[in-house]
Amino acid sequence: MNTILSAAQSRPSISIAFLLSSALLLTSCQSSSSSAELTHELAPFPTLMIDNGDGFVVIAHRGASGYAPENTMPAMELAYEMNAEMIEVDVMLSSDGVPVLFHDAKVDELTDGSGNLKDFTLQELQALDAGSWFDEAYAGTPIPTLEELLIWAQGKMTLNIEIKTEAYREALSESVEPRVIALVEQYDMADQVLFSSFDYRILARLKELAPSIPAAVLYEPVQSARKGPVTVVNSLQADGFNCSVREYSEQWQQELTQSSIPVLIYTVNEREQMAELIQRGVQGIFSDYPDVLAEVAAEELPTP
Repeated sequence: MNTILSAAQSRPSISIAFLLSSALLLTSCQSSSSSAELTHELAPFPTLMIDNGDGFVVIAHRGASGYAPENTMPAMELAYEMNAEMIEVDVMLSSDGVPVLFHDAKVDELTDGSGNLKDFTLQELQALDAGSWFDEAYAGTPIPTLEELLIWAQGKMTLNIEIKTEAYREALSESVEPRVIALVEQYDMADQVLFSSFDYRILARLKELAPSIPAAVLYEPVQSARKGPVTVVNSLQADGFNCSVREYSEQWQQELTQSSIPVLIYTVNEREQMAELIQRGVQGIFSDYPDVLAEVAAEELPTP
């Protein structure tokens, strides 16, 4: 268990069926967040392959996405060169069931293609140009698979694998969760990854299928039904809590700190906000500029 836990750890569109299933999932939650207490043991936070020992995690959001096209291998390589301690990526499913790194439901803005990603086979996706939209220097950059990333990251980089709601399928055999877990286990990286999702159905499945692999709630207000963070973490048997900088109130900070639940905040690119959050004791921050975040952390935290 690393130093972070020694101290403590474009939202998807939501269908009516999704809301109903989420409401059922949370019906047993307490209505009062102020009195909520953690009711389960948290899985250990993943081992940091790069760790400067300050108890704070510099997380490259979709790789070093301020400098290279998001969710591509060049962005991963740059994050590694910048000594990011974790890389966050987004996972979707191709039409033939292969987990790939991509954020949007449609490929239109981030590639030279058009249409829903879920309608493309892996071969069709990897024929797209996922780099020119960012800069012509990245022309021809392909969409990587999750397996490609895991092979690159094995023993090298800790990952936050965010699974998008578009990758969920009602039939478990066709859905994303068992496929992602199988890949993580195939490459012996269960202690090197943190799962997360805005889709609470996905989180519930992940914890049921692989309870020892840590998974963090990406707070989604509608599914949470205005429940507090600890209550939501309890309902999903989750191991951490991720939210936006706007959502992270003083009340939430107090509740999460009292329960020793790791807190990661997204997406922060301004130095002043970075410094404020570090001073408030968050365990990690997602940023498009991991080099800048590392500089601010070095200024704010004592050298180990």
